[in-house]
Amino acid sequence: MAVEHLTEANFSDKTDKGVVLVDFWAPWCGPCRALAPVLDELATDLGSKAVIAKVNCDEEAGLAQKFGIRSIPALFVLKDGQVTKQFVGVKSKEELKKALLAAVEA
Repeated sequence: MAVEHLTEANFSDKTDKGVVLVDFWAPWCGPCRALAPVLDELATDLGSKAVIAKVNCDEEAGLAQKFGIRSIPALFVLKDGQVTKQFVGVKSKEELKKALLAAVEA
């Protein structure tokens, strides 16, 4: 599966069911750009087990505010719309995959 791009309009529809990793990022953020290939690999590796999604903080300030984003990249694992884990900064593919699979199995 490909990485999905979320907006305020589609956020609830995409995150209310199942496991979703949401990456809050911005195009000018170097660490965010470094994390992008990792997210692409995760989307491919996990297939239909979990959705990998991104929210551009510059374009979706309301969502960033709702989640209290102060530093990016900020990553949230959601299961059925509820946050189960969160990270700030660049994380390894293994660490993110472990958190996602734990949410799938919970």
